[in-house]
Amino acid sequence: MGRRDALRLSLAAGAATAVTLSQAGFARAEDGATAQRTLRGHLPPGAPDFVYLPIKIPEGVREIAVSYRYDKPDVPQGTPGNALDIGIFDQRGTALGGRGFRGWSGGFRDSFAISAQKATPGYLAGPVRAGTWHVVLGPYTVAPQGMDYEVTVTLRHGEPGRTPRPEYPPERAKGRGRAWYRGDCHLHTVHSDGRRTPEEVAAAARAAGLDFLTTTEHNTTSGHAAWQGLWGDDLLVLCGEEITTRNGHYLALGTDPGTFLDWRYRATDDAYPRFARAVHRAGGLVVPAHPNCPFVGCRWKFGYEHADAVEVWNGPWTADDELALAAWDNMLVSREGWLPAMGNSDAHREGQDVGAPQTVVHADALERGPLLEGIRAGRSYLAESSKISVELRATTPGGGHATLGETLRARPDTSVDVTLTVRGAPKGATLELITDQGTMRTGTGPRLTWRTTPSQARYVRAEVRHPAQEGAGLPGAMAAMTNPLWLGADRE
Repeated sequence: MGRRDALRLSLAAGAATAVTLSQAGFARAEDGATAQRTLRGHLPPGAPDFVYLPIKIPEGVREIAVSYRYDKPDVPQGTPGNALDIGIFDQRGTALGGRGFRGWSGGFRDSFAISAQKATPGYLAGPVRAGTWHVVLGPYTVAPQGMDYEVTVTLRHGEPGRTPRPEYPPERAKGRGRAWYRGDCHLHTVHSDGRRTPEEVAAAARAAGLDFLTTTEHNTTSGHAAWQGLWGDDLLVLCGEEITTRNGHYLALGTDPGTFLDWRYRATDDAYPRFARAVHRAGGLVVPAHPNCPFVGCRWKFGYEHADAVEVWNGPWTADDELALAAWDNMLVSREGWLPAMGNSDAHREGQDVGAPQTVVHADALERGPLLEGIRAGRSYLAESSKISVELRATTPGGGHATLGETLRARPDTSVDVTLTVRGAPKGATLELITDQGTMRTGTGPRLTWRTTPSQARYVRAEVRHPAQEGAGLPGAMAAMTNPLWLGADRE
């Protein structure tokens, strides 16, 4: 049966999300020999999310190299054209969970190579063992004409060499003890679809005044071991991944180094809770990323039940962030059901600034555990740069006090003074204090105060905005915003 016929049968049988085509094999060869095969096929509109090309690998292979191409016919305006992602699984199989995972580059590269000694960024070095490997194609979008693809597999025979032991970043840096720490937890390098090297990102993070960052490449962990010599007393590097599904993206933030999280499912597959639990078992946080992004596959469809925080602010402030902010604010009516907000740059290349925005976390130490605990508790605020510092505090005449992520308990009619102090605000910025009823106090100075009671305000949070652009029809862009502090009404 030809590959095209196999694909048609799978599509006709039902709503399969993946299909495996017939196997292509290689014969064993002498050391130094090179063997090559080219596989061609056609994917129709409505193709499965993943198409697996089985490759039988003989003994004695030193390196496997894969290149691919596909056609990009003209399409009507407003119609997605062809876009094809690629990755590979080794002889351990393609079962969900990723035991056989060896790399993914999405649509960013047209070739890659893997050997025991090294691998193309996005891929994992290790022996090329005999057995059935699978090149995985991800037809992200398919033109009305369909998609013709061509995959070339090259095997180089010889001694495999030794796989270097990965050197992962430490979990702690010197820091300043209990303090506010600035971090950017959504970043990309050449290990997925970024243009910067880890060296360039680390330099940009230091220049932006960051204390920590998280490496979050799309659907791969190859970046975890790419930061040797780049961390230090002044910069902590956490490990993670951006799990990039067809129904939205989420960050696995601060996971154990080397932890791979699978992405091959949709919201209707009931797989997401399993992998959210896997993130938690690996010591990390689940953070839906840019939930209102309008691009194909980016809108968040999985709900927030298993999440620990949500990325409300992604890169330069846009209308998408306004939508995310409004949805997040609606969560705050429930002290138990809310999620802390995060802000990250999602920077990929020059012109996208690392640390713009950043999440500023109050933690006991510059260390993985305390930082994640601070994020999970909402002891944090978001800022467009390290030039801005924000303090939000609530106090009572009797000495009660609370700040971000904390609850101030007092009788329902107790006077509560809320004070917002901002340093480094942009010229003409507006300061706002917001509750479940909306904006209750505005001002333009470095300090804003407001008196309320626990019976009037369930929570208070703050925003610092740039002046609105005339005729834009939107509020000014965000310069900084806080997570809430809570006012808990004790019974008399």
